[in-house]
Amino acid sequence: LERGPDRFQVKPSGIPDMAALYEQLPNFSEALDDVKRHVALAQDSGDGLEVTPMLLLGPPGIGKTHFARRLAELLGTGMCLVPMSSMTAGWLLSGASSQWKGAKPGKVFDALVSGQFANPVVVLDEIDKATGSNQYDPLGALYTLLERETSRAFVDEFAEVPVDAGGIVWVATANDPRSIPDPILSRMMVFDIPAPTHEEAISICLHIYQGMRKAHEWGAQFPLEPSEEVLEQMAQVSPREVNQVLINAFGRAKLDGRSVLQSKDFPGAVEKRRPMGFTAG
Repeated sequence: LERGPDRFQVKPSGIPDMAALYEQLPNFSEALDDVKRHVALAQDSGDGLEVTPMLLLGPPGIGKTHFARRLAELLGTGMCLVPMSSMTAGWLLSGASSQWKGAKPGKVFDALVSGQFANPVVVLDEIDKATGSNQYDPLGALYTLLERETSRAFVDEFAEVPVDAGGIVWVATANDPRSIPDPILSRMMVFDIPAPTHEEAISICLHIYQGMRKAHEWGAQFPLEPSEEVLEQMAQVSPREVNQVLINAFGRAKLDGRSVLQSKDFPGAVEKRRPMGFTAG
C-alpha cells in the first residue's frame, strides 16, 4: 500500500543489438531468436512486451541460469531466481494463508511488490526437481501464472489482493522434462539446449576471460586475450565452472609474479571434464 499500485513495465526502445549475446551464448541461438521476435512485435506499439514462457532443457552446467540473467539485462528489468529443487509446496510461489503460523507472501507477490518492475524475469530453476504431495503441489500456482489472461488477476493467498502478474517473463530450466506435468509443458516454449561444441566453448571462454578482466582493476595487467593453450585448458570444464577456475588461475599467476596466464594455472582441468560438458568439434 505504501508503494502504490504502479510499476515500470520496461521494454527495449527498438530491437537491441544482440550480436554479443549470440557470441557469448552460441548454443542458445533458438531461444534468442524467439526473444528477438517478441521484441520486434512490441517495438512499434504501446503494447507491453509479451514473451511466451520458455523452458530451457539441457544438461547441468551449460549456462541456462546465466542465459536468464543476461536476458534480464537485455530487457532492462529485474530478475528473481526461484530454486525449485528446494520447493515442496506451492505456497512458496503463491503465498500461504495468514491463518498459518509463519505465513508470508509468495515469491511472485514479493517480486512484483518489492521490486520496481511489472515485468521481471522470474527463473524457475530446475523445475523438474520440484517435489511435493498432491495436496501441496509445488507447481500448482503455475497453472494460473503461466496463462497470461488468468495471471493478470493473480491472488496471493497471504496478501489476498489481486496483482497483475501478466507481464512476468518466465524462464524455467530443467535437465529432464519427464517429471514435468503435460499441462505445464503445454504452456511453455520448450528449447533443447545442446552442450557447446568445442569451437563454441573456446568462444564462450574468451568472452568470460575478457568480461572478468574488464570487471576488475587488476584485469588491466593481463593481456586482452589469453593464449590458445590457455583457452584449451579453460574449455575442459563446463561454463558453470569456468568462472571459478579462471579466478583461481588469475590468482595463481599473480602469486607466481606473472601477468600472463599459463596452462599450469589450471591444474586438474582435464580431470574435471564431465560427460555433459563440451564436446569435440
